[in-house]
Amino acid sequence: MLPERLKSLRLEAHLTQKNIADTFETSPQSYAQWEKGLRKPSQQSLEKLAKFFNVSTDYLLGNTDIKNPEETISDVDMLFRRTSKDLTPEQQEVFKQELMDFMEMRRKAFEEDNK
Repeated sequence: MLPERLKSLRLEAHLTQKNIADTFETSPQSYAQWEKGLRKPSQQSLEKLAKFFNVSTDYLLGNTDIKNPEETISDVDMLFRRTSKDLTPEQQEVFKQELMDFMEMRRKAFEEDNK
């Protein structure tokens, strides 16, 4: 999966293998071997590639189809996940419903303000 993802991301960015090799201070031949699956980049290079293409290492490795989970999860979802992780499933459901009720109340208040 890594070779296909690297090539696809490179082409989407309109870059050549040489462009990427120069950016990562490796030879074009080494980078080409990554895209062909003949060699694997080091963990450090993998992380740099992910940062360069603004994707997760999991995406590069084919563990997920979501390029950057941080961008697909809203701030509200992230906040809920961080603040509810130690709650029981029942408490999480109550918390979630309370948050949804609060957001609906605020939405209605904003609508009233815009009239």
